[in-house]
Amino acid sequence: MGIKNKYLIGCDVGTGSVRAGVFDIQGKMISKYSNDIKIWRPKSDFVEQSSEDIWRACCQSVAKAIEKADVDCELISGIGFDATCSLVVLDKNDHPISVSPTSSDEQNIIVWMDHRAKHEANQINKTQHRVLKYVGGTISPEMQTPKLLWLKKNKPESWRRADKFLDLADFMVYKATGIDIRSICTTTCKWTYLGHEDPVSDGSVGRWDSSFFEKIGLNEFVEEKFARIGTQVQPVGEPVGNGLTEKAATEMGLKEGTPVGVAIIDAHAGGLGLLGMQLSDNKQDFQELEDRLALIGGTSSCHMAVSEDPRFIEGVWGPYYSGMIPGMWLNEGGQSATGALIDHIIFSSKQSDKLQKVANDENKTVYQVLNERLKKLAAKKNLKTIGELTKDVHVLPYFHGNRSPRANASLVGSIFGLKLSSTIDDLALLYLATIQAVAYGTRHIIEELNKQGYSICEIMATGGGTKNALFLQEHSDICDCKISLPAEQDAVLLGSAILGAVASGEYPTVYEAMKNMDKQGKVIKPKSSEIKEFHDLKYEVFHKMYRDEISYLEIMERY
Repeated sequence: MGIKNKYLIGCDVGTGSVRAGVFDIQGKMISKYSNDIKIWRPKSDFVEQSSEDIWRACCQSVAKAIEKADVDCELISGIGFDATCSLVVLDKNDHPISVSPTSSDEQNIIVWMDHRAKHEANQINKTQHRVLKYVGGTISPEMQTPKLLWLKKNKPESWRRADKFLDLADFMVYKATGIDIRSICTTTCKWTYLGHEDPVSDGSVGRWDSSFFEKIGLNEFVEEKFARIGTQVQPVGEPVGNGLTEKAATEMGLKEGTPVGVAIIDAHAGGLGLLGMQLSDNKQDFQELEDRLALIGGTSSCHMAVSEDPRFIEGVWGPYYSGMIPGMWLNEGGQSATGALIDHIIFSSKQSDKLQKVANDENKTVYQVLNERLKKLAAKKNLKTIGELTKDVHVLPYFHGNRSPRANASLVGSIFGLKLSSTIDDLALLYLATIQAVAYGTRHIIEELNKQGYSICEIMATGGGTKNALFLQEHSDICDCKISLPAEQDAVLLGSAILGAVASGEYPTVYEAMKNMDKQGKVIKPKSSEIKEFHDLKYEVFHKMYRDEISYLEIMERY
């Protein structure tokens, strides 16, 4: 292991910004810098970005983070990248190619949350091909093969010109090193790569299934031996080539040859930065990890669980071999809109401007203002907990479909309990009911995981939602799990730094890096004895609202 005065860089490409952090090799963040990135929404369900804009933001963020840390670049041991699972399209000269109805080449990324390919996803699912059992039985329009099929059908010129289709995390490594190495995380979790099967060519782990691409109408990939979607696939954290190119190093303010690790999806980086907290001193006790769920909450939420053996869970993505921790199988649940849904409820209200003014005047966030209103309401009614305020307000949170375990991107949300009044207190109750609905979705995912052999009793959480005490307590109460927060709050950035630590040889494996770099912070315990019956009944309503929605759809199908 390296000496203590060496440092690592983690670079995280989120939906709205690129962030870079400098860490010591014990996992402590020294500095962080962030840059916003462009986003386009040319049509409903269409969300696009620019790879050139993202790379510029990355380089500036890394350079500024190093400057803030006041660290000599000679002491930077390695760098790791994570990114949203968005699709990047390049031509043979590595120039961007349009994926947009606007035909602007700048807009060459289909963002993860883009749902333009719902029809193509349905087409693929009708094939019932064997690879679908490794995505919970149902492929999502948020994955890459439906998006690729949409491009072929709807942008034939872009399809013809395209020389590379990359997951965004793999694009970042390609720009940094000049080498087209794909991650077993990105390809297995989002492209139907079979990471557990014997490779058909040297230099990779796993293989593509030719019959699947022929079945769904992407036979070109088979004919060209998968050249455009990746022929070299490696586990996360493996060193890539000779590290940073001279050009990339100059742009980032690092030295040429700085080791670069094979990349990872952003939520999965969060899993690396969380699940290693307080592991035992056993050299490699994977069993201990099966009691834990990593919850990465932001615009959406991801729920990551790992096991030694594959577990097939209907509606939950996976099992993915080495999809997050090399050598372990990953099951990935998720909710397509969580933070985005809570913000939608707040800022679509006619009270939002007034609420924002109160927050500004009191130097608080809108969430803090609403939380305080709820405390006063609960005290006024002599309730044991804030949660009981929503006895007559219920939310079905599928405003952007359901990722897990319903696995239906076409579902919609609903609200029960609306009245003619529309005060800030009414908004506070609806806000609370929405947080609870998100937590019931997490409970549903945990229940499905535990039915298939997991024994999850602890949630390890990071992301925007974890800055909200109410969000955390409601999740703990509803799921009846303690919630552990990391000492280093930005667990996603830490996860990408872990990749740099492994690529540079500071730690021999991802597991060892996690065990040494992940540190536990605050712990939230459930108040289950006080409110269990209440939440059990509301959880019953949660499921009934879904069944009611299905019945409405069946009625209208008769039209």
